[in-house]
Amino acid sequence: MKKKLICLSATFLVSVGVANAADPPDMKEGLWSSHSTTIDQPGNKKSEATRTICRSHAYDQHVKDLATKIPGCGKTAVNYQGSAFTSELRCTVQGSVVDSKGTAVYQGDSAVHSETHATYTPALYGMSETTTISDQKYLGSCPAGMQPGDMKNADGQISNMWKH
Repeated sequence: MKKKLICLSATFLVSVGVANAADPPDMKEGLWSSHSTTIDQPGNKKSEATRTICRSHAYDQHVKDLATKIPGCGKTAVNYQGSAFTSELRCTVQGSVVDSKGTAVYQGDSAVHSETHATYTPALYGMSETTTISDQKYLGSCPAGMQPGDMKNADGQISNMWKH
């Protein structure tokens, strides 16, 4: 679980962007679909996940604020040019250095494709590197009963990622 949290954190940082002088555009508020494919090494272990999340500008800002406070992490490079946002992060987790590089390409304010590659030196939980590819797209308004920060997994389970 912790290794996925580290990878998901790096992926989300790339897709929402870490605040800098030239931020990516604000994304539409509402329900978003996110499909991600992760490949862990060694072993070429592939996993996929599809979920929906109710987003608002306040929720996205909350995530950006949290991202800048991850213990042991610091951005080494960020750039936003045209429709592409690139980011490099370095974290130290349980004695392992995690270097991640990612790119997110925005299609206006309603879709984003991101790719993140991370290496772990030494290996963390047996993992030496991971690649995550994620496609997110705006679906429309959040359904009744779903608040910003509510995430629904493919099995229908809803968890709240933000208490406001």
